[in-house]
Amino acid sequence: MAVAVVVGGGFSGVVAARELVRTGWSVIMVDPQARPGRGVAYSTAARWHLLNSPVSAMSVDPDRPEDFLEWCRRRDPHTEGSDFVARGWYGDYLTEALRAVDEVAPGKLTVHRGTVSRIFEASHAGLTVLLTDGVVLTADAVVLAVGNPAPRHPIAAGDDVRRLSAYIQDPWQKDVLAGVGDGPVLLIGTGLTAVDVALSLAGREITAVSRHGLLPRAHAPSVRREVVPPAATSVATLLHWVRDQAAGTGDWRGVMDGLRPHWDVMWRRLPEHEQRRFLRHVARYWEVHRHRMAPQVAASVEARRSDGSFRVRAGEVCGLRPLPDGRIEAVIKGHGIETQAYAAVINCTGPGRLTDRDPLVRSLVADGLAAPGPHELGLAVDEHGAMSGRGHRAPALFALGSARRGRLWETTAAPEIREQARALALHLLTMGIDRESADQTR
Repeated sequence: MAVAVVVGGGFSGVVAARELVRTGWSVIMVDPQARPGRGVAYSTAARWHLLNSPVSAMSVDPDRPEDFLEWCRRRDPHTEGSDFVARGWYGDYLTEALRAVDEVAPGKLTVHRGTVSRIFEASHAGLTVLLTDGVVLTADAVVLAVGNPAPRHPIAAGDDVRRLSAYIQDPWQKDVLAGVGDGPVLLIGTGLTAVDVALSLAGREITAVSRHGLLPRAHAPSVRREVVPPAATSVATLLHWVRDQAAGTGDWRGVMDGLRPHWDVMWRRLPEHEQRRFLRHVARYWEVHRHRMAPQVAASVEARRSDGSFRVRAGEVCGLRPLPDGRIEAVIKGHGIETQAYAAVINCTGPGRLTDRDPLVRSLVADGLAAPGPHELGLAVDEHGAMSGRGHRAPALFALGSARRGRLWETTAAPEIREQARALALHLLTMGIDRESADQTR
């Protein structure tokens, strides 16, 4: 029986494992977490950490869109598809979905707690997977489902600042916010991560800074619009069309949601120079309208802004300096220049570049099995997610989810990733891997 190794145990890893087992593969999932299925985002137990999408969008099964809703109703019969529930619930749901794979197909799924350090081309067909604990796995296919990489350090954070406990590089590290001292806190970034951190540090005086000073918009009741976008080859034409649609319907949320199935085709139609223009001038505005806050979260944020405990401003953190008392002095350039000391500076800039921040990916690039993708947003992949490096495609090495960004634009949310996993499993059925031959080589 052919064996696939799935690297990563978050949402992408769970849906990849489910689909591969469903099509007859034996799967080994490798994940460093004690409870695979949760990933970073769904390990939190904080009550204010809600999903950013409604229950109706979050099923792991493309054939059963109400699967998560039914699961939620077993906990709370009053749950509706439009509700936004705790991320911890979703972590439990993914763990149970992974356990169900083994119950339905006993022996087809093995979970190994560990970290993959290298992947090699094997002397025979397939790949060799080396773990940091010395375990060696042989695979006919490997699926990289590593999720979002850690954020990059802001340019202003030099080595002297990075060594301080008052500087937090990744706010999603376990219990890292518990050590934040009393006093004002600076968040670098104003996206969904900054919102989570601001609500986690209740009672603190918080300033969040980003180039545009834009917070994510709030979800609100809307009707998904059936739209037929133009075959635009320029950002200007595309923006004019979106604005006209929003003005004509009076419901920009419905237009944005209606565009979702079309966005990757629209992205690929844009020439490279127009994609770069989108990234420079439009991407942030698109993100705050596309990746929205749950209504309850938006209400909490607005309350904090109204009482003055949460301030959002447009600007650039152009200097960070350690102070003798352990605090960090920040120089922020906006409409003027402001200098202030902070008890903590927290990097909320969001995911960094995969080829910079993920050690396994760096090794794959160094070994010629992977290469940066368009605009260095993800990895170079073909239409099936097969990775390539140094001019040739790696044998049976695939990327899923955020690692495909660049070739795709809409590739970080549950509906798109579960469809990718389904398509990849079906593609592997037609790859020509002879399962009997695969068995004989072991």
